Amino acid sequence: MTEKGSISIHAQNIMPVIKKWLYSDKDIFLRELVSNGCDAISKYKMMALKGEAAEKEAYSVNVTVNAAEGTLTISDNGIGMTADEIKKYICQVAFSGAEEFLKQYKPDSDESSGIIGHFGLGFYSAFMVSSKVVIDTLSCTEGAQAVRWVSEDGMEYEIEPSDRTVQGTDIILYINESDKEFLDKWTVRSTLEKYCAFMPVEIYLNEIKKDEKKADDSEKKADTENPSETEADKDADKPELVNETHPLWMKKPSECTEEDYKKFYTKVFHEYDEPLFWIHLNAEFPFNLKGILYFPKLKNEFSSNEGVIKLYNNQVFVADNIKEVIPEFLMLLKGVIDCPDMPLNVSRSALQNDGYVRKMSDYITRKVADRLVSEFNTHREEYQTYWKDIHPFVKYGCIKDEKFYDRVKDAVIYRTTASEYLTAKEYKTKNIDEGKDFIMYYTSDEKRQAQMIDMFTAQGRDVVIMDTLIDNNFMSFMEYSARDDKIQFRRVDAGLDGLTDDVKADEEAQKKLQEIFREATGEKELDVKLVSLKSDEMPAMITVDEQSRRFSEMSRQWGGGMDIPEKRTLTLNLKHPLVDYLRSTSDDADTVKPVCEQIIDLAEMARRPLEADRMVAFLKRSAGFLTKAVENK
Repeated sequence: MTEKGSISIHAQNIMPVIKKWLYSDKDIFLRELVSNGCDAISKYKMMALKGEAAEKEAYSVNVTVNAAEGTLTISDNGIGMTADEIKKYICQVAFSGAEEFLKQYKPDSDESSGIIGHFGLGFYSAFMVSSKVVIDTLSCTEGAQAVRWVSEDGMEYEIEPSDRTVQGTDIILYINESDKEFLDKWTVRSTLEKYCAFMPVEIYLNEIKKDEKKADDSEKKADTENPSETEADKDADKPELVNETHPLWMKKPSECTEEDYKKFYTKVFHEYDEPLFWIHLNAEFPFNLKGILYFPKLKNEFSSNEGVIKLYNNQVFVADNIKEVIPEFLMLLKGVIDCPDMPLNVSRSALQNDGYVRKMSDYITRKVADRLVSEFNTHREEYQTYWKDIHPFVKYGCIKDEKFYDRVKDAVIYRTTASEYLTAKEYKTKNIDEGKDFIMYYTSDEKRQAQMIDMFTAQGRDVVIMDTLIDNNFMSFMEYSARDDKIQFRRVDAGLDGLTDDVKADEEAQKKLQEIFREATGEKELDVKLVSLKSDEMPAMITVDEQSRRFSEMSRQWGGGMDIPEKRTLTLNLKHPLVDYLRSTSDDADTVKPVCEQIIDLAEMARRPLEADRMVAFLKRSAGFLTKAVENK
């Protein structure tokens, strides 16, 4: 026989889960309760629009700190509740009053209702910090009786009539001893600013000071004329508005000035360096998404990971940098994104798995790429001035997202040692003969490699600067992953293309010099070549195979201490007198050795610093040569 039934959930089983595990941060309780207050007001407004309730002059949520009484009160002048509604919406865990209300009062348009709650669990977050919770409420329903609900653990409760005369709801939290920080005005204020700074209803923070004398009866009577003010408010200091109900991202771009964007950036991110530029997102189809993304000015190379993108749902803060919506490379930016249609999980701190989220992420990526291309095409000179700030983000995005690369590839530029900015196509046009491989020469240390840079620029070749952490990865990406746009990158010390005259070296002389240098340096595998460099100023230079050098650098960085030697070649210049001396000398090895050591050290220093012991030996040897030069004068 088949038996059917319903699964029951007992409060004593689920309340410990709600209190300990549902929310990642304890302070979220304030967001949930203030959101409920905003929802109550949104519901009232919807009823008023349909003529089922009278419009009010002002709507607000008031948060009142009373350290003397040990209470934190969240009040609203919204729809209120009857005793039956409390039993239905509060006494049944996970029964969402918002969902039921929206079925009855569905908005006429496709626009969001402004109602935030959907799961019916937010109220119970109050028990995360409270030993007792009281609801004092009066419904807007004609002839309704005010009600008072009390519970000390969220599992058992009492309901009784209340003497409340003001329409709306007070949620009174008796704060636990272990959570007394929420009786500090500044803690509450910072929490409200974190979660509620842009909620759509005005939120006021009040504080009742210790030993404060109550106002006389006539003042109290006058205060009751303000329907948004509660009993707790009457003894409080002047309320402090803590939010902005119409944030910049909710406006149309045409309604915002440049100064508006800059002020908002400073206010939200506490940044006093102006952003480079920004993107105002405003999508209505196939999803409702608004926001502003800022390209920050980087203080240094390592500040590129300090971006913050705040995610909102109906103007309620959800979290920073949720990776499902914000691609990883976009987290180098700062900004806000608000999407009422976001598929949030129950705690509203993360997203449920949804193909919809992927579409949102793709939309944001596309808008960022399109803005970069627009800046390049229409404001190229200005774009070039802030390329040094945005290039880590752009290059990282190209590596991480193929579609992003396809969109921005023509806006990727390279700064040359002559301070000119060239795209890959422009570099190719200026520097590569038709039919030859596309090789872009670069320097990773403009000062250290200056001599070799001069050799290239003297031949009319541009050398680009690739000296940041992202550049090694970006070059590998462009060489192996960039489809038809492949570029070969070669550092200025990686070869001699175009730097030599067409003079054939004497094989016997080359063999002799290789033996001399191997003997002098102790490097038995040293490869030595004899060529005629176009420059007669350099006796020698060391070249290192590009891939060999990269592999060696990677092994030192990631190989757990493993040192793989580079494939080095010592190139000697036929035109230089020192090389000519070594070719023809019959001096003994003790005379020749220091000359060889000095030549190879000079060549090494042109590409990277000498190690400590080698540098000491070089300085001593240099001093010896100077001394001999003076003595022989």
